[in-house]
Amino acid sequence: MRTELVTTLKRQATELLADVERDREPILITQHGLPGAYLVDVGSFERMQQRMALLEGIARGEMAVADGRIVSHEDARKRLSRWLK
Repeated sequence: MRTELVTTLKRQATELLADVERDREPILITQHGLPGAYLVDVGSFERMQQRMALLEGIARGEMAVADGRIVSHEDARKRLSRWLK
């Protein structure tokens, strides 16, 4: 992964954005020698958001099972059939 200084971002924002869009490779932006942000293309960011939402849903489901908040397959079908009509 490429690393750039925040001053490079300030001076060459257009070029860095073009590189990110073309290469689909994030760029780590550092400030005072420390990681400050990642510059990523829109498509990659949106895919990450979708994956995070899916993983959060799975985690909520696993917590519900662990807490005993479950229903039978037949009960789930009945509940869903009301919404699907």
